[in-house]
Amino acid sequence: MHRRTCHFLGRVQGVGFRYTVQNLALKYNVQGYVRNLPDGRVQLVMEGPDPDMSHLLDDIKQKMNGFIKQVQVDESPPTNEFRCFCVKH
Repeated sequence: MHRRTCHFLGRVQGVGFRYTVQNLALKYNVQGYVRNLPDGRVQLVMEGPDPDMSHLLDDIKQKMNGFIKQVQVDESPPTNEFRCFCVKH
């Protein structure tokens, strides 16, 4: 299990991106959050089994393909601080 912090660049705010990610995340064993950042990016922080996190990222890229220009992914050890997956405001 790892922690992935992903930053999505492009036209990712104001298009239902966070709620799409939240709905997609329900299919997988991942916990964490998705939120808008002041600089126009969307941040996704998740912890879970590597295959589930990879599948979720693939689903996001496929579903939101027209809005994403770039994705930056950093991996780190899990903190186990999350109990669910949610949208942060």
